[in-house]
Amino acid sequence: MSSERQQSQPPQQQDAPGRESDLNPRADHGEESYRGSGRLTDKVAVVTGADSGIGKAVALAFAREGADVVIAYVDEHDDAADTAELVTSAGRRAELVAGDLSDPAECRALVTGAVAKFGRVDILVHNAAFQRTHDDISEIDDAEWDRTLAVNLSAYFHLVKAAVPHMAPGSSIIATSSVQSDSPSPTLLPYAATKAAISNMTGSLAQLLGPQGIRANVVAPGPIWTPLIPSTMPEDQVEQFGSDVPLGRPGQPAEVAPAYVMLASNESSYISGAVIAVTGGKPIL
Repeated sequence: MSSERQQSQPPQQQDAPGRESDLNPRADHGEESYRGSGRLTDKVAVVTGADSGIGKAVALAFAREGADVVIAYVDEHDDAADTAELVTSAGRRAELVAGDLSDPAECRALVTGAVAKFGRVDILVHNAAFQRTHDDISEIDDAEWDRTLAVNLSAYFHLVKAAVPHMAPGSSIIATSSVQSDSPSPTLLPYAATKAAISNMTGSLAQLLGPQGIRANVVAPGPIWTPLIPSTMPEDQVEQFGSDVPLGRPGQPAEVAPAYVMLASNESSYISGAVIAVTGGKPIL
């Protein structure tokens, strides 16, 4: 994968939550480029939002590193089935779980099902997210505010609480935050607030769970080309997406996944409470 590769995208719109099959150009999840080296051999990973985008790339990378993967998603069945095929093609087991993580019971059921299938959870990645773009705060209704917090932040709490009893020393919790946690856009107010809270919560978890040998870290991506973008942003913003970072382009999901692999592996055994920025050169303080 060339770090000099440039990408442009035409103006486009999708209905939320977006579909990989409608993304133009298609995103790169590492299908042709990612090569595993046994860094996660026989581990069990739960990845939310794994039907597309960053979650799909993480599931692919984890499988090629030797992990079995529970693929959590809302209702994008075709995209999720494609992720499962990538996992099984790597010789690992895939479990598809559809559900709405804004419901705490669905969060608990996801973990319970993973443990019933695989016996434990070694890696928990909370990547699922909800966002909308608004130019005026009056456009943000109560339901949208509540759903954004429920999917992005509260689900993280409920998943961690359910998973920790099934995690042994050496296990890893990884949350997807965002450059928005540090440099919030005014048009993404609820989303940016949840991403800042995710980073803060992870700092607490790292201290709370450290005595149990469980690590908690954050990956904070910048502009990454996923179906979330055309399904939640105006067409003109989609066309310019990623052009304002120092590398001058949006990143691909395949360019984010290695950070998750590193944090999930034993190579990061002394890394906890960290925020790994994958932002195309935009600093996170």
